[in-house]
Amino acid sequence: MIYFKHPQAIVESEHIGEGTRVWAFVHILPGAVIGKDCNICDHVFIENDIKIGDRVTIKCGVQVWDGIEIEDDVFIGPNATFTNDAFPRSKQYPTRFAKTLVRKGASIGANATILPGLTIGDASMIGAGAVVTRDVPAFAVVAGNPAEIRGYVDASDLRKTLRASPTESESPSRRPAKVRGVQVLNLPLIKDMRGTLSFAEIGQFLPFHPKRFFFVFDVPTRTVRGEHAHRELHQFMICIQGSCSVVVDDGSQREEILLDRNNIGLHVPPLVWSVQYKYSPDAVLLVLASEVYMAEDYIRDYDEFLRLKKESITP
Repeated sequence: MIYFKHPQAIVESEHIGEGTRVWAFVHILPGAVIGKDCNICDHVFIENDIKIGDRVTIKCGVQVWDGIEIEDDVFIGPNATFTNDAFPRSKQYPTRFAKTLVRKGASIGANATILPGLTIGDASMIGAGAVVTRDVPAFAVVAGNPAEIRGYVDASDLRKTLRASPTESESPSRRPAKVRGVQVLNLPLIKDMRGTLSFAEIGQFLPFHPKRFFFVFDVPTRTVRGEHAHRELHQFMICIQGSCSVVVDDGSQREEILLDRNNIGLHVPPLVWSVQYKYSPDAVLLVLASEVYMAEDYIRDYDEFLRLKKESITP
C-alpha cells in the first residue's frame, strides 16, 4: 500500500495516489480516483464518479458526490457542502448528475454550499458559510448568501496613490502600475468660478486615437463587469461620476485600482485581463476604445488568455 489508511476507514477504490492520507471514518467508493499527497480527514464520504487531483485537503464532514471534479492543490474546509442535483426527489435520479469543477488552487471555507453545475475558478477563495449560486472567476474572493465577489486574491490596492491631496490632483501626471503596460493618469484640472474642466488630448495623456466610446452606468453595486482581455484593443477608462474599482491582471501580477475622481484615467493595453466592480450607485464609467467593436478581439476565457499571454512573450 503506497498510501496511509486509518484502520477505521473504508477504502473501496484501488486508485489512491502515493503519499495520500485517509483518516478515520472516511468512506471512499470503488470508482473514485484520488491523486498523490492528499489529506482526507475524518468523516468524509467520496462517491464513485469522482476525480480528485494531487495535494488536495478535504477537512472533516465533507461529502463529495458523483459529478464533482477537484483539481490539484485545492483546500475544502470543514462541513463544506457540494450538491449535484438542482431538483432532488427521494428515489428519483437524473439521467446525469450536474458536473461541478473546482479548479487548481481554489479554497472553499467551512460550511460553504456549492450549488450544482458550477466552476470554481483557479486560486479563488470561497468565504465560510457562503452560498455559491454562480460560477466563480479565477482569483475572486467571494462571500455571503448568495455569494458575491468582494475582492481578488493578491490584487494590491493603489488607493493611497490615487487619493492625492487636492493640490496634487490638479497637476497632471502618469504613474505606471505594477501590471506591465497599465498606466494611471492624473488628468489636468482647470478651476475657476464658472466650474471645473478636465481634458486629455491625443499624444498628451490620451495614448491612442479613439474610434469608439461607451458608457457603463446604473450598475447594481455588487455586479461585476468586464472579465475579459483584448487581443489588439486599447482602452482608456474614466469614472466621470461616482466610483468603481478595476482589477488588471497580466497573468503574473494583479492589481486593484480605484477610480474615484473624474480626472483619473486608466490605460489598459491589449493582453491585460480586466474586471470592473464595486460600482457606487451613481457611478458612470466612460470607456474610450482604440477600435470599433469586434467580437473576435475579445478573450473571455482566462485559460486562453494565459496561453496567448505566454505565446506573446515567447522568444
